[in-house]
Amino acid sequence: MKTFSTGILIIIVALNLTGCRKAGSWLVREDKPVHADAMVILMGSIADRVLQATDLHKADKAGKILIVEESMGQYRELEKRGVDIISNTTQAFNSLVTLGVPPDSITILPGDARSTRMEALIIRDHLLHRPDIDSIILISSPSHTRRASMIFISALKNSERPVIVLCSPSAYTNFKPEKWWKNREGIQVVVSEYVKIISFWVFERDYLSK
Repeated sequence: MKTFSTGILIIIVALNLTGCRKAGSWLVREDKPVHADAMVILMGSIADRVLQATDLHKADKAGKILIVEESMGQYRELEKRGVDIISNTTQAFNSLVTLGVPPDSITILPGDARSTRMEALIIRDHLLHRPDIDSIILISSPSHTRRASMIFISALKNSERPVIVLCSPSAYTNFKPEKWWKNREGIQVVVSEYVKIISFWVFERDYLSK
């Protein structure tokens, strides 16, 4: 806990020393040109990520789309009591198909994932059996791409064969990385991401690399 608190203090000091206006932009990783064997749509917000993935698929940037099934948490209890629940994963799949992505291009991986770390580990295990995929594009909200790439690179670091990890942040969000400090939502997103990055460095990175 002491290490974690120290990490947060380091973030605060670093933001002040290096100029906090650039803090939002650093969180956004965008690789250009982007082309890979498959895309990975990270769960979370659905609309912006599905739209981005659809655009890339139509532009022939990747022929396959991988989605790790997202945890439904307490919604499972509602299902047990007869409530008809459409999961975020199912909504993403249905939206992609409606937008013109062929269903056989989409693979949903079971996993009940509750975090990006769990998604990365499930994708890593899946790729062990997919020698045709040695490069992936992570599709996520802009502020999440830097941390997501760190997690996936660490998870795939010791794979039997190298896998290139690229990022394509969704263009369909209201997040303005160059002006993040001008509204409450932007401040919350940026501060939260930096705290999570420190948590990754302190608690998750070595575990994922094993």
